[in-house]
Amino acid sequence: MNQGIYEELVTKLVKTKINALDKKSYQIKETDIDKEEASDLLSKHLSNSIKYALSFVKGDNIIERQIEIANKIILFLKEELKKEEFNDDLVETEGKILKAVFTKTDAHFSDLDLHLKEITYTRLTHSELFTGGNAGISLESELKKEILSSNRIDLLVSFIKWKGIIILERELREFVKRGGHLRVITTTYMGASDYKAIQLLSSLENTEVKVSYNTGNERLHAKAYLFYRNTGFHTGYIGSSNFSRSALTDGLEWNLKITTKEVSHIIDKFQKTFDTYWQNSEFELFDESLHSTKLKDALKEGKSNKNYINQTTFFDLKPHPFQKEILEKLDVERSVHNRNRNLVVAATGTGKTVISAFDYKNFRTLNKDAKLLFIAHRKEILQQAMATFRGVLKDNNFGELWVDGNEPTNYEHVFASVQTLNNRIKDLSLTKNYYDFIIVDEVHHITASSYRQFINYFTPKVLLGLTATPERMDGGDILEDFCNRIAAEIKYRGYNNKNVRLQIWELQTEFIV
Repeated sequence: MNQGIYEELVTKLVKTKINALDKKSYQIKETDIDKEEASDLLSKHLSNSIKYALSFVKGDNIIERQIEIANKIILFLKEELKKEEFNDDLVETEGKILKAVFTKTDAHFSDLDLHLKEITYTRLTHSELFTGGNAGISLESELKKEILSSNRIDLLVSFIKWKGIIILERELREFVKRGGHLRVITTTYMGASDYKAIQLLSSLENTEVKVSYNTGNERLHAKAYLFYRNTGFHTGYIGSSNFSRSALTDGLEWNLKITTKEVSHIIDKFQKTFDTYWQNSEFELFDESLHSTKLKDALKEGKSNKNYINQTTFFDLKPHPFQKEILEKLDVERSVHNRNRNLVVAATGTGKTVISAFDYKNFRTLNKDAKLLFIAHRKEILQQAMATFRGVLKDNNFGELWVDGNEPTNYEHVFASVQTLNNRIKDLSLTKNYYDFIIVDEVHHITASSYRQFINYFTPKVLLGLTATPERMDGGDILEDFCNRIAAEIKYRGYNNKNVRLQIWELQTEFIV
């Protein structure tokens, strides 16, 4: 077997390959099938096996024979599980595909075949990648057909241009005229949206437009469209295209079409995330009679701020329940057990930096002048971390970067790179206990020599380590620096409760820096 990572069901073939490996030369990791994932995992395996098996069917009656085999499998499931409803899943021997059902009463079209050609192009059950630049099907033509065949539409774009929206105007007007409901979320960031484009959308019947007036910080950068159908054949598009002419026509934009029938969990997450945004007070319902001046002013201000860097607009941020749990555990470690060197293990996407910012905020309530040192190995991480702390602390001037030539004017609240600290620590005139609170990101590297200088030098009141992977490939033990224990831990796969999983990805949608 090729060495590397896997996530493969252990079949007889796989087991044979594993057994052929020299156990002295190879490390092999297997885990038990999770009960919550078993049905999905096994059904995908069966699907692939059945697809492969049916490919062997040959002859003139190939479709009839494949249907016969498929029905035998369904009847076996019915008999094995004693469930009569499996009869409903038997495939009719004629081998037909249902393409449409429309009432004849007051139909707005006379030719059903022609109507279907107008509203469908790519399949409702197959994903598709659109790459723009006149390569294959254009996103413009596909979105027009999606609009005409939908019952409800949710659009999420960071900006909307007039020349982009008029491309789809005819289809959108026909859509809402038939009773379709349209929801749009957009922003005034950098003044990129055109007022008359938002005005046009808001004037459509059955349409609601919500706007973020956050001109100083691009919290929303998503470009996504979701098309709902009463038949259950929903489709979504996620990619790089805002509503501009070039993005929808010949621009080199990449957009992935997804379908309910292939990846229903992605469509479901799409819907829930959009609804989370929709309920967020940051996005305000636009009414031209009430908000015309506000929107125009925000767009104007956004344009004037295009060259302004690191301006932050603050929101009322609160830790999610799973974050509060970690913060409470950290408090118990320190106040009850007197353990102030704490390790937090949190899966990627759960907001480790946000947790650390709230932790420092709590610490600062009792230590008003607490000095902070945040350490990471990349400039981008430090920039994002500083923006996160500014948001949580509601202080646009909090912290300074010490990386890649950036020098702090003072050292009270510093976001520093590992490399810079190593190069400058010998020249520092700071005492060992100067920093009250030190945070080390990606702390699984802490046993490396590049980290040891400042870890061994500083003696803060609190040392907080953040990582998603506490295991060291070189065998080093990071727990030695953290009282030989993990203070708080949250791993995505370990949480089967749907509400907790929802809270995890809600964090990413509600706090984007």
